[in-house]
Amino acid sequence: MRILSFNANGLRSAAKKGFFDWFAAQDIDVMCVQETKAQEHQLGDAVFRPDGYRAWFKDASTKKGYSGVAIYSRREPDEVRTQLGWAPFDDEGRYIEARFGNLSVVSFYIPSGSSGELRQGFKQEAMAWLKPILDGWLASGRDYVVCGDWNIVRARNDIKNWTGNQKNSGCLPHERAWLSGLIADDCHDGLIVPPAHGWKDSFRVAKPDAVEYSWWSQRGAARGNNVGWRIDYQLVTPALAARIASATIFPEPKFSDHAPCLVEYTE
Repeated sequence: MRILSFNANGLRSAAKKGFFDWFAAQDIDVMCVQETKAQEHQLGDAVFRPDGYRAWFKDASTKKGYSGVAIYSRREPDEVRTQLGWAPFDDEGRYIEARFGNLSVVSFYIPSGSSGELRQGFKQEAMAWLKPILDGWLASGRDYVVCGDWNIVRARNDIKNWTGNQKNSGCLPHERAWLSGLIADDCHDGLIVPPAHGWKDSFRVAKPDAVEYSWWSQRGAARGNNVGWRIDYQLVTPALAARIASATIFPEPKFSDHAPCLVEYTE
């Protein structure tokens, strides 16, 4: 089973850069997209509906051309969910879940706080609200793959300029503590004691010490100099972690300011 997570920063823009041609060659079973930046009726062209896949979308209803998530799948899900029960989050098009038997695949887009205090406050409110939901999923007995742009790094190996970003959204100590507090591994920065039973960071299961990034600022020459952040994750329940065969981040070709992130799970 090959699951891809990709923040497209505009699915129409990524398509023009050849993303779906690249996607067709990757043998993907399920793809989770974030930042479609479109309404579903604007994605009706054949390029957005590749052969062999069905697609489901959750658009932002608060502002057109903003946010939005999607799931592409070869297999028809038993159920697709798009509401978690808090309108400020749901209406921005930040969650979609496809259920296949006992497996749930989620495309998540956690708010960014980089634009200022108002959005940072919303991000922190969303984090607090999501914690019991994520705890509930972990305890549910279902297998979960929670894909997406979490807009938070975990530790020094996840960001090029560690020291210079300590006061910036996405690298704030309380954000890092929140994310690593969900995850049962030692790949954190010492701010928390990891839970005995928690989520697994699939990339770190496959590559505990690797220094690879999934997002680069579009300012300056950040991408050319590889001044990046790893903020795109597939968090998985423990049983699935034992089935992780590989994890790959694709910085090239460039389709977005984010790189597609692929995890392969054994059957």
